[in-house]
Amino acid sequence: MSFDYDLFVIGGGSGGVRAGRLAASEAGAKVALAEEYRMGGTCVIRGCVPKKLMVFASAYSGAAQDAKAFGWTDSTIGAFDWSKFRGKMDAELDRLEAIYRANLAKAGVEIYNARAEMVDAHTVKLSSGETFTAKHILIAVGGRPFTPEFEGSELTITSNDVFKLDSLPKSILIVGGGFIACEFACILNGLGVKVTQFYRGAQILRGFDDEARGHVADLVRERGVNLHLGTDVMQIDKVDDGLFVKCTTGHDHCYDAVMYATGRMPNTDDLGLENTGVKLGRKGQIIVDDYSQTAVPSIYAVGDVTDRINLTPVAIREGAAFVDTVFHGKPHKPDHDLVASAVFTQPELGTVGMTEEAARDQEPIEVYSATFRAMQTGFAEREDRVMMKLIVSQATRVVLGCHIVADNAGEMIQLAAIAIKMGATKEDFDRTVAVHPTMTEELVTMKVPTRTA
Repeated sequence: MSFDYDLFVIGGGSGGVRAGRLAASEAGAKVALAEEYRMGGTCVIRGCVPKKLMVFASAYSGAAQDAKAFGWTDSTIGAFDWSKFRGKMDAELDRLEAIYRANLAKAGVEIYNARAEMVDAHTVKLSSGETFTAKHILIAVGGRPFTPEFEGSELTITSNDVFKLDSLPKSILIVGGGFIACEFACILNGLGVKVTQFYRGAQILRGFDDEARGHVADLVRERGVNLHLGTDVMQIDKVDDGLFVKCTTGHDHCYDAVMYATGRMPNTDDLGLENTGVKLGRKGQIIVDDYSQTAVPSIYAVGDVTDRINLTPVAIREGAAFVDTVFHGKPHKPDHDLVASAVFTQPELGTVGMTEEAARDQEPIEVYSATFRAMQTGFAEREDRVMMKLIVSQATRVVLGCHIVADNAGEMIQLAAIAIKMGATKEDFDRTVAVHPTMTEELVTMKVPTRTA
């Protein structure tokens, strides 16, 4: 059977773009890619990149006070100009999107600025009315924010909307306890917004190491976020003063804005998957095997739409592995083991490997943990406390996990992840000479376990 394309990619995010570009440039495949919004997906357009720019901006709010403590007499930075920042941020996103498009075009990928839906296992129909066939179809449409329905839920915004605000609210309620909610609570707090955060659970950052998440919660509160645990929204009403929020614990209050960050859902609605036999999971995610192949042999899926590990670098690896498997004849499973990640709160949380809770359920462990004031913040008379933690197998001495709470923890955990990925033991850490004076020297100087489990 003759096809219009060897590969048709649905979705122009990091995973889909990587797969399409490699299939065309390295494997010589005839490739098309359809994207209904903007090239770059969640990460570039409404996620990692603009969020990190906002993280950088928000961190300057404490710089003047720190500078004063270090002897600078003229250390004022003035008020934050959201419109100026947003203009530069939008320009940067335009620049990055243009690079994505240029790289695809250079590789020979045909781009369709349209929504694509599945007609059958080899056919897609675009919102432009065009229909194409492909030997292989890769679905890489990512996910979207989820907001539960309740009275007044239509008055809320999500993380997608924050980047497009005309002006910053004076006060905001952020609902949720995951990394997106916690990051934006810190960002907006740093930009001068009065931030309240509700989370219905007992502690924020569920799924991360308990000691680390408790440490972050304490520091977030100390920096000014009004964090309420065990609290949820019942109803929101629009009033003259803004949005009046009625909650489960009686902390009813009025806010200028309410942002929901209560999870994300795969973008599988209205894709026509029911026409193909592709299987979906409980949350709507596309079910794939170890090689990202669906129940339909010609259809694959990568990235957040599969709800495996929802991180941009993982989607990129999955896209590359797909090309190796399908177009280079080298079956390649994307490696989902020991994937490091960072939560860009203030301070940050960097983590790789097992939490203390998961590790002790698996085997006997030793826990090495240290909490201290870093030199810079101590001199500036700030109360921030760094946390360094290693989880070690008693039997093999292998370091099973590393958790860091500190400024720039995301940068630190990347390097720690290399050692842990290589199977480093506690003794490997111990015989590594410390870099002094640094925060991370603690990782190689903790000699006595804090506890065993």
